[in-house]
This record gives sequence, C-alpha cells and structure tokens, in this order.
Amino acid sequence: MKLALFDLDGTLLPTDSDHAFGEFMVRIGWVDGQAWRDRNDHFYAQYQAGTLDLAEYLDFATSAWRDRPPAEAEAARERFLREVIEPQLRPSARALVAAHLDAGDLVAIVTATNEFVTAPIARAFGVPHLLAVELERDGQGRATGRARGVPTFREGKVTRVEAWLRSLQRAWADFDDVLFYSDSTNDLPLLERVATPVATNPTPALEAIAAERGWRILRLFETP
Repeated sequence: MKLALFDLDGTLLPTDSDHAFGEFMVRIGWVDGQAWRDRNDHFYAQYQAGTLDLAEYLDFATSAWRDRPPAEAEAARERFLREVIEPQLRPSARALVAAHLDAGDLVAIVTATNEFVTAPIARAFGVPHLLAVELERDGQGRATGRARGVPTFREGKVTRVEAWLRSLQRAWADFDDVLFYSDSTNDLPLLERVATPVATNPTPALEAIAAERGWRILRLFETP
C-alpha cells in the first residue's frame, strides 16, 4: 500500500478555493465588495509570496460567514461548491485521485484552506481523509475566527500528517511509497519529508527546485 497525499488549491484544483470563496462572498453580497476584494487579493498575494500571516487571514476570511445562522452558512457553502468548484473539477485530477483509491492506497487531502470550505470539496473527489485548518468553535458551535490545534500550513502539514498517521496506528515506514502532490513552495516541508515528492502544476519557484532536485513534475491542467 502507498500513502498518497494531495495539496488542494493549484494542485487538484486549477483555482484557489480559499480566495474563490472570498470572491463568492462578494458576489452574494455578504461583504463590502471592493474593500473585501482588495484585502482578499492582498492576502492571496502574501500566500503566493510565502509571507502570509495565517492567523490574520483566517480571522478575515471567516468573518464573512461565521456570524450567519448555521443553516444559511451551510446553504452558501453548498452553493459555492455547485456554482464555483464543480466546474473546476477536471477529469485529469479526478483520474489521478481515483487511480490511487482504486489501487487501495491510503489517500488524504492536506490543505491550508479551512475545513468549512474544503470538506465538501474532499467529498467531491471521493477522498475519505481531509487534513485542513480546523476552526475553533465557541460554546454555541460558531467559528471564532481562530484555528484549533496545529494549522495544516507549511511545517504544520508535516505535524498534522504524523499525528493523523498515529491516530490510525500507522507510520511512514508502513507504506511501500509515500507521495505528496503539490504546486507550491509553501509545501516544501512536506515535499521534503516524503519519499516521492511530485511538483504538480508547479509555480515557477517550485518548478525550479523540482528540476534541480530531480523531482517528478506533473502538469494536470495542460491541454495537448
């Protein structure tokens, strides 16, 4: 059995679900349009540059929906999946995930986007395990705008994968191979930890590192 780990945004999706969800909040009128869009773009640029303050961003991103009635927030999330994400589910990405599942591999999505946004997306891919940024909840079950536990971000992805494996009574050495598919240098800690790193739709910075180190480069979204 192999362990196949997937980043989500830019890797299995040709878009960033976190940023796209912010744009969706603008579209449905839950936030102040241009001001919100400017801040959302600012945080996304920080992420791409590797300078994102995750705590600051998480407070901003969840503020759009966390005080809404739960049923209303859930309806918006399902509409986002249907209208924004489902059109982005490419056959090439689905086939890659399915190949690992069909082979009997242990498969997980490991993403720095929060669980509220990504749980339906993991289900859409048929992936049974999701390691995402977990949201702290208050006594009424509402998100506080803070993370709970170790965020799945940079080095935190390694920490969370190791904790998850322990919860399954498994270890890295139990697998014939451990693969991690990612597009971003933010994921270098986990890419460097696994046996088989796969630079998937890589940014120029990651592509340069992958070429230098002899890592496999995979382009899921290029058309012949």
